Amino acid sequence: MSIARPYKQVDVFSSSPYTGNGLAVVLDGQGLSDAQMLNFANWTNLAETAFLLPSTHPDADYRVRIFTTTTELPFAGHPTLGAAHAWLETGGVPKNPAALIQECAAGLIEVRRVPGEESTDTEALAFKAPPLVRTGALEEDVLEWALGGLGLKREDVLAHQWLANGPNWAGLLLRDADLVLSLEPDYVALAGLEVGVIGLHTVGERRAGSYDPAQREQRPAGAREELRPVSDADARRSERFGNVVTGAPADYEVRAFCPGEGLQEDPATGSLNAGFGEWLAGAGLAPESYTVRQGTRLGRAAILHVNRDASGVWIAGHSVTCIDGVVNFP
Repeated sequence: MSIARPYKQVDVFSSSPYTGNGLAVVLDGQGLSDAQMLNFANWTNLAETAFLLPSTHPDADYRVRIFTTTTELPFAGHPTLGAAHAWLETGGVPKNPAALIQECAAGLIEVRRVPGEESTDTEALAFKAPPLVRTGALEEDVLEWALGGLGLKREDVLAHQWLANGPNWAGLLLRDADLVLSLEPDYVALAGLEVGVIGLHTVGERRAGSYDPAQREQRPAGAREELRPVSDADARRSERFGNVVTGAPADYEVRAFCPGEGLQEDPATGSLNAGFGEWLAGAGLAPESYTVRQGTRLGRAAILHVNRDASGVWIAGHSVTCIDGVVNFP
């Protein structure tokens, strides 16, 4: 006999459906075995699937277990915001009005509400990045592995660092956003390595309305940078979140490669951007507040807001529910 459980499919890091990173959320995971959870996550073929459970910690509002198509993660960013969005939308009321507390295998994660400035603006959520459990420069063989798999030269990389906070990201700071967008990874060569890249959008030609589409033909094959003029709503968000380059789609472009998973390139990655925020802002390699665009080469338009303050690094973004119903488990 199958049991119907409430279910949502949420698009994270976007206020427009189907342009961010999809997340499956089973709102009642009680009684499901590890095998059932992993099997369902594999079937959804999404980057991650979240299962909500009663908290086991007195300070937590609920507990979440997060699965990729192949394994369970102690923490991941877009499932954190997507699960919080789904829990609140279903009527969840935080114990502390200032922030909800999500329990996961990595510990307690604080999630704040970020109200919209205008009556038509949707509410955003921001999670506090958990501590990095592995840092430091990449070992020489790991760096060579990443360079070879991404087709990069040593001089293309300005800095590199381990960014492990659940997933074990190898992070590369590249010279600019164009290079990030031009990458054509060799996923066979990268197998076994989770690698994220970030590059700055320069001001010049990125000013709204000044981009020359003919320049695309001069870029490496596959570099689809679909820039658009900044709207009034974008300008408001830029001012609010401290966007540095207001004429560009975002301050930075990010891509995340995870060979072996259902999606070999992740459309929007909270954990990686949390790691980048802790590393780059902490080392003075990036401002303490900036915006990121991710998923461009996949036809997505995810926007993430990164802010470092005295309490830590916060990753903010919008979420929208795309599917609302039930899922049956045997």
